Amino acid sequence: MKTSDMIRQLCDQMNISVSELARRLGQSPQNFGKKLKRETITLEELKAIADVMDVKFEQAFILPDGNEIKTGSE
Repeated sequence: MKTSDMIRQLCDQMNISVSELARRLGQSPQNFGKKLKRETITLEELKAIADVMDVKFEQAFILPDGNEIKTGSE
């Protein structure tokens, strides 16, 4: 699943529009929409999305032994 699809699904499940999410992030809906279309959302923006939506975000490398190297937001 593309990052933009994940963000749209999150908005749907949290009952807010993508435009409202953009405003909560301090971005214009037009600029944020272009980022979604180009798939240029940064890791820092994903963390900010998690913060403003009050959800947890995790990104990890999972090694063969099960250890994880991860970054996330709670």
